[in-house]
Amino acid sequence: MTALRTALPRRYSPAAYWRRRLSGRRTRRLLETHLLVLFLCAVVASASLFLSYRQTRQGAAALAAREAPAVQGLAAARLAAVRADQEAHALVTAHLVDVAGSGETYRSQLSAADQGLSRIADRTDQDLGTVDGLLDTYGNSLGLGTSMYRDQPLMREQKLDEADSLLSRSTVGLAPRLDALQRVQLRHAEATATMGRWQRAGWWLAELALAVMALTLLSALFVLRDRCGRDWNPYLLAAFALTVSLAVFPLLTATATGHRLDRALGDLGRITETSRRTGPGLAAAQQSVAQESEEVRQELTGGGWADRMYMGTAVGGLLVVVLPALGLGLRLDSDYWRRR
Repeated sequence: MTALRTALPRRYSPAAYWRRRLSGRRTRRLLETHLLVLFLCAVVASASLFLSYRQTRQGAAALAAREAPAVQGLAAARLAAVRADQEAHALVTAHLVDVAGSGETYRSQLSAADQGLSRIADRTDQDLGTVDGLLDTYGNSLGLGTSMYRDQPLMREQKLDEADSLLSRSTVGLAPRLDALQRVQLRHAEATATMGRWQRAGWWLAELALAVMALTLLSALFVLRDRCGRDWNPYLLAAFALTVSLAVFPLLTATATGHRLDRALGDLGRITETSRRTGPGLAAAQQSVAQESEEVRQELTGGGWADRMYMGTAVGGLLVVVLPALGLGLRLDSDYWRRR
């Protein structure tokens, strides 16, 4: 009875099941088949993993270097342009246009808007020529309305109304054009940071190939011990540990990078909404945009560990191809190929 209880688990254990599945095949053919499957899976997994991770890394770099600064620059430019109009009207209302140095605030806002557009010119593929021209014309109208016609109230009012029209006219005004640019740039940022269909397929393919490879490595280790009477092959053990690591750590890192980019996109959306404020509180809105922009910059530049994981993935992908080939290739050469 005791012998029966001991024999049953052995007969129906996973090792016994796999031994029966492989019983009709020669050892040499089994090892060669394992070697072929391992090589193919390693090549597919390494290539898919490298390309998918590279695309994730490039998306994060593009968002940090181009898309996010462009969104932030457009938001700052719009707020500065609207605040310049507000400050110019405040000067006229308070009868301070004749006071020396009284127009420095609105001029500095115009300068900030112009500099903001200049800084993002090489970070966006959108045409800023029309907006730059409108900003120049708008600034010229504000300047004439606050300094040129000091003794002609009607002309001053006409120039300020002209500036208001240039700023806020539906569709073709400076503010609506900047709004349109912001919407397009925010969509560009979302497209850059979001994982696409092919990239997701690459990750799935890499994980599937690594899973098949891990199972094949376990099978190869079993065949070596069961049929060849060999101890654990160190090359295959190292390849198995590396396969598990490649299946886990790059995916975790890419997922963390995706969450980081999602947070940055949320912040960019809030920056865009804040920049569309009008009326009082523009100075506070500018300060809020500046603070959130700095937070986004720190968020996007804090991924040095992801770059190190990228290099580790590249090296690991190479090793996961070489180690199984060495482990089984050396054994086949020693036990079978040299005997031809």
